[in-house]
Amino acid sequence: MSLKSLALIDNWPVSAAAAGVVRADGAVLGRHGAVGERFALASVTKPLAAYAVLVAYEEGAIELDEPAGPPGSTVRHLLAHTSGLAYDEHRVTAAPGTRRLYSNAGFEQLGDHVAKATDIPFGEYARQAVLEPLGMTATSLEGSPAKDGVSTVDDLVRFAAEVQAPRLLDPRTVAAAMTVQYPGTKGVLPGYGHQNPNDWGLGFEIRDGKSPHWTGSSSSPRTFGHFGQSGTFLWIDPEAGVACVALTDRAFGAWAVEAWPVFTDAVLAELRG
Repeated sequence: MSLKSLALIDNWPVSAAAAGVVRADGAVLGRHGAVGERFALASVTKPLAAYAVLVAYEEGAIELDEPAGPPGSTVRHLLAHTSGLAYDEHRVTAAPGTRRLYSNAGFEQLGDHVAKATDIPFGEYARQAVLEPLGMTATSLEGSPAKDGVSTVDDLVRFAAEVQAPRLLDPRTVAAAMTVQYPGTKGVLPGYGHQNPNDWGLGFEIRDGKSPHWTGSSSSPRTFGHFGQSGTFLWIDPEAGVACVALTDRAFGAWAVEAWPVFTDAVLAELRG
């Protein structure tokens, strides 16, 4: 099976793009574009970093509810963007658990916390814990665990298959990662404005009833994933039983707000048809 809808990326106003769709059993339903080309992930780095943090949790190096980040905050708060840290500054702007303040700084403190607990630099820990076991040889998480990842569609398809049918983690841990943490918390979804509630799991954004949103109008409320300011996204729709990755070389903007939901709805319609 090869999804014709993936060819819609050829109409995007970008110089290079690639996309892929994968089922939970690892079967790739379609690939299109420069699937072996390495793209800057921006915030699509976060789900990969979060997965490494969850491996550290299962290995017993850290606990989800142990102190991490600013006073009163925990590993769980950092993963769920409720630590109170500002967006890109290591500055506290709210009490932990009270607001969904999307924070790159929070993920950087998370990386520091795991590195200290394991005595391994976070990028190297992520390589050993996640990238190497999944055969993601073209992916690196050096620099900020919030935004400095580099990867390919081919590699991210492997990751998306893992999240749907976990081998590196207990399925119950992954179920928690896609479950709303601190329900009812409101906040701003970058690029899409204030959302009430602004639901998030452990390192993954949860679609629920958000509007506007970067996924499709036909995406199930259980859809979870992440998009990046470098024009990248990864979503997993448990109702549809598939995940989709798209990477580009153009920064997120009005073009993506317009193109991405149409693309996602086309992919889902073809799968259902």
